[in-house]
Amino acid sequence: MFIDLIKETLWSLTGNKVRSSLTMLGIVIGIASVIAMVAIGQGAQNSIAKSIESIGSNLIIVMPGAARGGGISQGRGSAETLTMEDVDAISTQVPDAAAVAPEVSRRYQITAGANNTNTQVVGTLPAYTDVRNIQIDLGSFLNAQQVQASSKVVVLGATARDDLFGADANPVGQSVRINGISFTVIGVTVLKGGSGFNNPDDYVYIPITTDQHYLAGSNYVSDISIAATSSDTIAAAQQEVTNLLLSRHKISDPTAADFNIMNQADIISTASSVTSTFTTLLASIAGISLLVGGIGIMNMMLTTVTERTREIGLRKAVGVRKLYINLQFLAEAVVLTFVGGFIGIILGWIASMVASRFLNLTTEVSLSAVLLAFGVSAGIGIIFGFYPARRAASLSPIEALRYE
Repeated sequence: MFIDLIKETLWSLTGNKVRSSLTMLGIVIGIASVIAMVAIGQGAQNSIAKSIESIGSNLIIVMPGAARGGGISQGRGSAETLTMEDVDAISTQVPDAAAVAPEVSRRYQITAGANNTNTQVVGTLPAYTDVRNIQIDLGSFLNAQQVQASSKVVVLGATARDDLFGADANPVGQSVRINGISFTVIGVTVLKGGSGFNNPDDYVYIPITTDQHYLAGSNYVSDISIAATSSDTIAAAQQEVTNLLLSRHKISDPTAADFNIMNQADIISTASSVTSTFTTLLASIAGISLLVGGIGIMNMMLTTVTERTREIGLRKAVGVRKLYINLQFLAEAVVLTFVGGFIGIILGWIASMVASRFLNLTTEVSLSAVLLAFGVSAGIGIIFGFYPARRAASLSPIEALRYE
């Protein structure tokens, strides 16, 4: 019975190849769209997570609170509430802090000869390399003596070096001008492969004292980066830092703190939540075409039932059971969606590879997305094929044989 069912299903579908192909097209486009959109979304989510993990190990970041003017908040990090004294206190009084590196960060115009770029200038301490996983490709990073002397030295990110001196150049010993002030290049960092507005490869680093004296003109810091002693002590270190700063700033109510603190896991969780919502939105939009494809299959099956009414009547007249006729039409719908789903998965995978190759998008086709696509295609075949199959099986043999 099963072999006969398969043979009849294939005979019926191949009898009108054009109509079967056009019916499958909606499923193919829908499945391919879902696979491609989910691949782009998951790729973006993983890329963001890797980028956040690359900025430091066991990282905790303390930022100033929001400044208010006329009762209106100017946004988190806009206040000037963190000082070098806070940095020193964290370094000496937080036992679960392995390294502490403050930042004074702002964008400036940087020139080297005829070349120039506008990028982030980070004033910091030598511990920054440990806290933020910075490695040196050429020369050296900042040292304690340069910080103490407010030396006019600079370490260039790999991208900043390329913009100012050309790809793979060795600028160590040469001069650049930051906001009109001359600095000597002492090193170049290893390329991390970042992108976007906040790209560490595009940063340049100078001693924090130099930044405060010659550029920022104040003793406040933009944020404080802290590396916990291990992943198990991140929560403890965060609580210790919170209690210390509340005490130092004489704040009794934690909800009124003039600073914000978050750890690496919080940042990844927030970013993942955003990208996950984005992926779901993309998949939902693409899923609309699946619904259209399912309706197309039901429409074709209803047309097929109408065209084969006399055949159905003849079958029932010679004793073919209602269950077998039901299964025959249901099988045709399921085969259409399975074949369409398989082709859609291949096209979706190809589309994601093309997006990764030519559109510079990070994509990742997951097994769960493929299995989901197959499951959805099977479900569409069963759901939208059930009514036409039931209608065919319910036809009266006498009425069917009379049908013109």
